[in-house]
Amino acid sequence: MKYTVSIEVALPRERVARLLADPAHVEKWLRGLVLHEPVDGEHGQVGTTSRVVFQTGNQRMECTETVTRREPADLRHIPEGGVVRFDREIVGAGMWSVVRDRLTQAGPEATLWASESEYRFDGLFMRLVGFLAPGAFRKQSLRHMLDFKAFAERGTDVREAHG
Repeated sequence: MKYTVSIEVALPRERVARLLADPAHVEKWLRGLVLHEPVDGEHGQVGTTSRVVFQTGNQRMECTETVTRREPADLRHIPEGGVVRFDREIVGAGMWSVVRDRLTQAGPEATLWASESEYRFDGLFMRLVGFLAPGAFRKQSLRHMLDFKAFAERGTDVREAHG
């Protein structure tokens, strides 16, 4: 299963890239995040493997995330007109996915964030979930992006949200 979602964030590309890459802020916009800890490498750097745990209601999911691309490596020096790329591979119980995020300048104070996701499922149950509810995956990806947008633009923290 593959899909792409995108949003525009009303901030310059450099600011968006730095906020996305900063581990101090991730729990403020990544709804349901319980833990995101590097087990090998430095947070956000290519080759780093992290343990990631999410909790939604009574459902807990643990996975391993590996950063496979980060361009440019130094987010303080982004070339004019360049594209910022963050790619990662995620492996969890019954699933494998890859997420490719691209940030492009949409104006002096605006960034277009496009996120392409690909999922593969193991086992009958996960294959059924992927087949019967593909929209749920897309909706979850968009929810994370909208939560980031609210955090970046207005300082909204998902941990303080109700409902």
